[in-house]
Amino acid sequence: MGDNMDVKVSQCFVTVHDHDEALAFYRDALGFEVRNDVKYEMLRWVTVAPPEQPSMEIVLSSAAANPNASPADRKAMQELLAKGLLNGLNFSTADCDATFERIRATGAEVLQEPADQFYGVRDCAFRDPSGNMLRFSEPRPR
Repeated sequence: MGDNMDVKVSQCFVTVHDHDEALAFYRDALGFEVRNDVKYEMLRWVTVAPPEQPSMEIVLSSAAANPNASPADRKAMQELLAKGLLNGLNFSTADCDATFERIRATGAEVLQEPADQFYGVRDCAFRDPSGNMLRFSEPRPR
């Protein structure tokens, strides 16, 4: 395989129960830019991203956004979201402790205060308003 493919992550999805509440958290608590906020009929396409990552966006997606999901699937997704059982997001940061203090000052729910991990990072964790776990990791010197 001598040919290099130019493949990069451009968007990832995180499920939220309320776009406005999630948007306020990602914009105001995390300092992300709002890249898109488009309403179409009953749907809404909202993307946010760190200003330092111009080619990547996080899509704040609602459980109702998938047109192929049955009502039972949508209900199950909303229940899992409410319990905090869906996948979250991991972020890197140059200063875990400063990031922790800045986010905690916004009133975000703390899951883990900064701690050194055996696998070479110092990290902390929060929940977003929808219950998704967000981890912030700083590499530690080896």
